[in-house]
Amino acid sequence: MKIQAAWSLERPRVISGAILTMSQRVSKADFARLVEQALEELPEPFASHLEQMSIEIKDRPTRRQLRQLDLADYDLLLGLHEGVPMTGRSVEHSGTLPTRIFVFQESLEQVCDSERELIAEIRKTVLH
Repeated sequence: MKIQAAWSLERPRVISGAILTMSQRVSKADFARLVEQALEELPEPFASHLEQMSIEIKDRPTRRQLRQLDLADYDLLLGLHEGVPMTGRSVEHSGTLPTRIFVFQESLEQVCDSERELIAEIRKTVLH
């Protein structure tokens, strides 16, 4: 599994129109460390499946990603899977681009009050 600091389109994690008053802010380096910790805590067989994927940390989703999902700018997209779902893969997909899971730091920070909550929410987002 490759983590890049910087989910399938059919089931994104979204919090729509919520008014959030508390949030946990961390540095980019600390957030990357929390993502690694969350991924290390994943049970099998999920952990081994992630070895074939790229985990990319982004500040926020792009407008294109939001529009593809018919989301408004104020919706919080926590994570996004781009690629062929594990359940839909076959030999026909051998030449396709690798699956990428985007984890959106600012959205996750807005729904969490502590580092422990961030780890739990990152884990949920990746598993979702």
